[in-house]
Amino acid sequence: MKKVLRILGTGVLSLAVLLAAFFAYAQYKHWKTLNTPILTDDYYKSFAEAFPAGGKLEEYYAGRGSYEVEHLEHKSDNKSIGAIRIYYPAELRTSGKQYPVVMVVNGSNTPAKIYLPFFQRLASWGFVAVGTDDPQAGTGETTSIALDFLLNESEIAGQIDRDNIGIIGYSQGGAGALGAAEKYENSRLYKAIFTGSAAYPLLAASMGWEYDSSKISIPYFMTAATGASDDLGVADINGEFGGVAPLASLAEIYNSMTDDVLKVRARVTGAEHGEMQVRTEGCMTAWMLYHLQGDQEAGKVFLGENAEILGNSNWQDIEKNH
Repeated sequence: MKKVLRILGTGVLSLAVLLAAFFAYAQYKHWKTLNTPILTDDYYKSFAEAFPAGGKLEEYYAGRGSYEVEHLEHKSDNKSIGAIRIYYPAELRTSGKQYPVVMVVNGSNTPAKIYLPFFQRLASWGFVAVGTDDPQAGTGETTSIALDFLLNESEIAGQIDRDNIGIIGYSQGGAGALGAAEKYENSRLYKAIFTGSAAYPLLAASMGWEYDSSKISIPYFMTAATGASDDLGVADINGEFGGVAPLASLAEIYNSMTDDVLKVRARVTGAEHGEMQVRTEGCMTAWMLYHLQGDQEAGKVFLGENAEILGNSNWQDIEKNH
């Protein structure tokens, strides 16, 4: 009997050691995911080579702008936020001008600290680009908090153009961008929105990231990928999971908005969900330049019957109302 108990005890101890090792490894993997950079400093340079059949304006705006860039980092008391990261044109400190803002909402397990070159590139076009290290930003709340900090407490608050604030987000962050633009007291400050493969309403609601797209009353450019990761091709996307951002959901969101709001929906040809941030760089930047800086050349990507996006082989399933 003692021998049996000793064997059982050894087995239990071995199992405990294995479980401890498993959980330690899982924690390490999670930590590594949240701390390993996913972009090189010059990641944007490969866009034209990778997608040579795209539009010339898209290629241009996918590159780096002309501004030198500096940044600030604010450690937040909010544990979800961790840090607020602010990238801005270096001239801001001495120019006496005010600069438009792009708030960036993170995708799942993608804190700003692991894709900082994205913020650097965006700021090089004359924006104050702001993100947080929240790895679960789907409600939009932490982005709302970060915007309040930028406008009221940051050391560059006086250099912010409060009439020109945009918001972008990818995947979970797309749901977060939509939520931030319609659920909070400072939602009214946003002038334009872009989302890449925003979690569609059924998925968003199941994860606690609910939003109401019918309340979006600012220009909205909504995008998704054509691959199965975004669209599984199910018959009823509201009855079963259809992927992260199925085409039918883009149509529903588009139609939920009033027609007096400028809106564009489109999918990236041949893309999967994880490629959306890089694949949409050019058109996203053009969208924000047009709406927040009045760049008329950037507007040619979307506006009119000769809009570049209409003849751009990087894009398909396009619908727009201007």
